[in-house]
Amino acid sequence: MSDLVAACGTSGTATAGEAAGPGGPGPEERLERYRVELTGYCYRMLGSAFDAEDAVQEVMVRAWKGLGRFEGRASLRTWLYRIATNVCLDLLKGNNRRARPMDLSSPQPASTPLPEALPESAWVEPAPDGRVLPSGGDPAEVAVARDSVRLAFVAALQHLPPRQRAVLILREVLAWKASEVAELLDTTVASVNSALQRARSTIEATGADTAETVRPLDEEQRALLERYVDAFQRYDLDALTTLLHEDARLSMPPYPLWLRGHAEIRAWMLGTGIGCRGSRLLPVTANGCPAFGQYRPAADGHGYEPWALQVLEISDGRITGLNAFLDTPHLFPLFGLPPRLGPDGNALVPDNAVQAEETEEAPQLGVGVPQP
Repeated sequence: MSDLVAACGTSGTATAGEAAGPGGPGPEERLERYRVELTGYCYRMLGSAFDAEDAVQEVMVRAWKGLGRFEGRASLRTWLYRIATNVCLDLLKGNNRRARPMDLSSPQPASTPLPEALPESAWVEPAPDGRVLPSGGDPAEVAVARDSVRLAFVAALQHLPPRQRAVLILREVLAWKASEVAELLDTTVASVNSALQRARSTIEATGADTAETVRPLDEEQRALLERYVDAFQRYDLDALTTLLHEDARLSMPPYPLWLRGHAEIRAWMLGTGIGCRGSRLLPVTANGCPAFGQYRPAADGHGYEPWALQVLEISDGRITGLNAFLDTPHLFPLFGLPPRLGPDGNALVPDNAVQAEETEEAPQLGVGVPQP
């Protein structure tokens, strides 16, 4: 956890050019420059990209209304984080924590019937990198920032009480000083340090997996992803199995069922999941990791329809997690994925602005692999 400090953002002190002056940015521009990082903060707090965007919109409304009363005793950034923290703490009151299927039950055999789907509020949801991670910056800092939005880390954060969650994110991810966090939360430095220690212990106890994030210039990762796309689209399960870690996990929110290991994943894909045969994959990035929009052959026989957003977890050159989020009516527009592919596997409509932003970070795959 310590390697996140000072790598994912600056502390809460004022930044250069933050204050408006003659000829400086207007109020709306001053607020909007913080939207992405605030969304990333709220996403880590809430575990939902949709809830995070709603929370940040509420932050912007409150800040806009109160900007005339902002006295400048703290930086504008610190003031916005105070508002964002209060909004998130209010939203978390009385709510059950979001989870991953692996948090809710033991792995099941492939022959297990699909259980009843749980509501979307039960799940840690994926988020597009472009919505929660500022673009540009030092490549090493970008890599560490991606690590802080991995599904496993965000899910581990949900085990913390809300105030501890805020302390850990502000101290470990955003590198705020204990005194700055204490001022933001209206508490003492001793209380912040105590909360941080307890939060660290809880995170370690969850045993959150470590997974490689997207590495656009990493030839080994690129080759692995190309092989995965080729094997999945040909539905060559022999080739696909060679890419999986022996303890790889397959999950399918909103269903709490999940599978572990080559044999069970293979049996599932040849049984209940056989409808995935003939799918096409479009690359995006989610939670700092390689991801794909999966389209299955359309029921009407013409083209391909959305089926899942796949988020891959990779470690030591093998795929350790295949997370297939099935809520495509909400997730595909969020990621800028087209609503349908034609018979040739190409999008039938132009990609929107979100996808254009996403493809800057998406893994660039080889010739013959469909591109967004």
